[in-house]
Amino acid sequence: MPIKIPDHLPAKEILARENIFVMDESRAFHQDIRPLRIVILNLMPTKETTETQLLRLLSNTPLQVEVTFIHPQTHQSKNTSAEHLATFYKTFDNIRHEQFDGLIITGAPVEHLPFEQVNYWEELQQIMQWAQVNVTSTMYICWAAQAGLYYKYGIQKFDVPEKIFGVFPHTLLKSNVSLIRGFDEVFYAPQSRHTDLRLEDLLNEPNLDVLSVSEASGVYLAISKDGKHVFVTGHSEYDADTLKKEYERDVLRGMNIAVPINYFPDDDPTQEPRSTWKAHASLLFSNWLNYYVYQETPYELGAAH
Repeated sequence: MPIKIPDHLPAKEILARENIFVMDESRAFHQDIRPLRIVILNLMPTKETTETQLLRLLSNTPLQVEVTFIHPQTHQSKNTSAEHLATFYKTFDNIRHEQFDGLIITGAPVEHLPFEQVNYWEELQQIMQWAQVNVTSTMYICWAAQAGLYYKYGIQKFDVPEKIFGVFPHTLLKSNVSLIRGFDEVFYAPQSRHTDLRLEDLLNEPNLDVLSVSEASGVYLAISKDGKHVFVTGHSEYDADTLKKEYERDVLRGMNIAVPINYFPDDDPTQEPRSTWKAHASLLFSNWLNYYVYQETPYELGAAH
């Protein structure tokens, strides 16, 4: 089934070249079906790239999905044009009186700051509070996962001496949870962060289930007992070359950055990397959409969740 996106969104052409079924608003208007309404709070600096990555994964299910993008109105983007934001994005004030089936909050390059020092922290708290009533299930990615765990449960992040950077093997701690249905016992996912969580802090929270960890990179997946909050510390949505671009960017900046682990063939950054996590990423997003959004959301939005 298709994913419904705004007319003329740049990602549409990219996804069409990849043989992914997308439907613009004009065509979708004539279909008599209620699509899932997903709102994406895009905090990433390269917003157009993140749009394409997430839309690619949301399109890989039999469900029709209608996507709304929002950005923080309390933060001025330096890497995305004002024209793009004005054309394809809304702010929280524009949508706060609406209901959605799902919410995705992306990562953000603000790990070095305490949460309270992030200039859109107050707005993000308002959005997370609003989502508790107006959204069926929320997926938090990377920094957003740490922010959500801190906001909901007071779980602190902490700095690590060396960036957690590469593609890491992860194992399952549980096997009977719908979010990880069909997962391999060992699967790979990219990580790119300067902070971490303590496994014992999550295990000690009675309202959480920790689903997956890595010996090298720590907690990967956790979910609230009610299924309304899914925390993903990595970047399964990344393209094959995303870590390469991050590595080359940091090298050009003169940073002391190690080659991403388990990423380049023979750990040689002159070689082209290949994705080893696409199947996992597709399954993660399709399981979330099916079991925690579609199966749980009311047909008439605005009815009790």
